[in-house]
Amino acid sequence: MIADLRELHVERRHMIRRRLEQFSRVPPSEYFYELAYCLLTPQSNALHCDAVVQQLKGRDFFNTALDPEPLLRQRPVYVRFHRTKAQRLIDLKARFPLVMEALSNGFDPKELRDWLVTNVRGLGYKESAHFLRNIGYRGLAILDRHILRNLKRFGVIRRLPPVLNRKRYLHIEEKFLRFADLVGIPIDELDLLFWSMETGEVFK
Repeated sequence: MIADLRELHVERRHMIRRRLEQFSRVPPSEYFYELAYCLLTPQSNALHCDAVVQQLKGRDFFNTALDPEPLLRQRPVYVRFHRTKAQRLIDLKARFPLVMEALSNGFDPKELRDWLVTNVRGLGYKESAHFLRNIGYRGLAILDRHILRNLKRFGVIRRLPPVLNRKRYLHIEEKFLRFADLVGIPIDELDLLFWSMETGEVFK
């Protein structure tokens, strides 16, 4: 199985590396909407969330008093828990200057992730790592259901965790990092490789 994984990585690595390079070139002017996307994704379709974020951006949500809830509950790009997530988007606008300050103060990726989890409502370790990866940071695990299923498939974990508290998240992340070293694929590339195996595409 590991040989097959390495072969698939060789086949897809150009596409994966190009996507990671695109993340590293996201300008700070887009950070708010990248973070908004990650706030919307828990238990929701990633493509639907991206479509909603594009609408929010097109209507200049960050600089206006626009109510985001109608966009989140519209069909066919419905986002689950739209009331709660709409309020979290509004809260994010108020706190976003603090986010930008944290991003510029020299924290390493893990320190930034801890800061985001503590200071942004609705962000857990997965969502914070996702946001940081999407703006160019490296070396953090995004333990969504696609990744966890593949970690179980390859014997990295024995079962899917029912919940991911901080201790369990960091424990599985360490196992993921060791597995990435074992197979010789950087964790950020392996993340997108697993994602493409589950969904058929390299998205974000």
